[in-house]
Amino acid sequence: MAQTRIPGLLEQVISSLHEPYVLIDQDYVVRFANEAYLHLHQKGSLNGLVGKHCYEISHGYQLPCDQSGESCPLSLSRDSGATERVVHIHRHAGIDLYETIELTPLKNREGETAYFLERIQPLHHFSPSSQHQGLTGRAPTFVAMLDQLQRVAPTETTVLIQGESGTGKELVARALHDSSKRSLKPYITVDCTGLPETLIESELFGHEKGAFTGAYALKRGLVEEADGGTLFLDEIGDIPLGLQAKLLRFLETGMYRRVGSNQVLHADVRLVSATHRILKDLVATNEFRNDLYYRVSAFPIWVPRLTERKEDLPLLVASLLKRLPKGDAFKLDKAALNLLEAYPFPGNIRELKNILERAVILCDGRLITPAHLPPEVTGFVAAAHDNVLASGNVAGRIDDIGQLLQEGFTRQEIAEKLQVSERTVYRILKALK
Repeated sequence: MAQTRIPGLLEQVISSLHEPYVLIDQDYVVRFANEAYLHLHQKGSLNGLVGKHCYEISHGYQLPCDQSGESCPLSLSRDSGATERVVHIHRHAGIDLYETIELTPLKNREGETAYFLERIQPLHHFSPSSQHQGLTGRAPTFVAMLDQLQRVAPTETTVLIQGESGTGKELVARALHDSSKRSLKPYITVDCTGLPETLIESELFGHEKGAFTGAYALKRGLVEEADGGTLFLDEIGDIPLGLQAKLLRFLETGMYRRVGSNQVLHADVRLVSATHRILKDLVATNEFRNDLYYRVSAFPIWVPRLTERKEDLPLLVASLLKRLPKGDAFKLDKAALNLLEAYPFPGNIRELKNILERAVILCDGRLITPAHLPPEVTGFVAAAHDNVLASGNVAGRIDDIGQLLQEGFTRQEIAEKLQVSERTVYRILKALK
């Protein structure tokens, strides 16, 4: 496509925008950028950007994103003729950051797409690299979850976070609040697990003095504390059936009463809830109200299991070690990491944290080895080996592969040593899992 002169008015409009914007042509070439974009890329002037490909600047790629294993918003926008939005990992000054990329096609007088206007919105509460706090990861399942999260965060929609125990649902809820318009208002958590109905009601809505035995003073409820902010109900599936009707009434009207009071109060909260249980199944067994289910699950988000994002394991290990006292001084050797990669983690990230905490205590040096891992991890390959042999599904080199795995060799190195294909090693390891 021949490069035409950019209309001066278009340059003025882009320059007046406060968020990072860049103008790209059909050939992925940057034609103009505003000051916010230059600041984001730490460029003093347009000279270092104009004429370069967008994928070269943001990723260091030699080919467009969709030819490098990622979704390409320009390609999507070109095909649809409409605004497209994706979450990408971009590199700025040597640091990887998650960003929302929104691309809008701009048409000329003939109705043809002449340029694409790209808006960049950094996602400050997520990280593709290890960090002390917050959500960390790069796996496709994790990125897909982030895309849903950042889309719903600016709205007032009720969100239901679902996933197995230990997957990090609480961190997702906190990131949702921090990314919302209510981020400067209270974020209040209610743990609904194992509490009797009267106690949960008192925690949620408060009580008057003398409302029941032990109510020696007026108590403000957590709903009142969360006014203007976010109320996070953790394990909402455990709320007693009798209290569910009062919760539904509050969600629909914003009105509630303290226990022992006839005074109607009002609170403005955004509800975010989480559960490891399947609420639809609880509805089917009459343990959860059908109308409440549809009220709290307007926008469901599934948090992936650790086994669904195993490529994030090294990042998660580094991040979790940083969160332990003096843990950032420790490293895992290849053999220990290989064993963790083979382990199914029924307790997900919480179990991984416990394993690392135990390893740090047991490790006298600074290098964590298989000797510092618990028996359920180190014994998993051997136990799986016995099961595979008993089933007769895989024969041959299992002992050799298990030994080399323990010694820290990668799958490719194991295949070379045993003179078999890497696919064969993969197939055996998959059967061992």
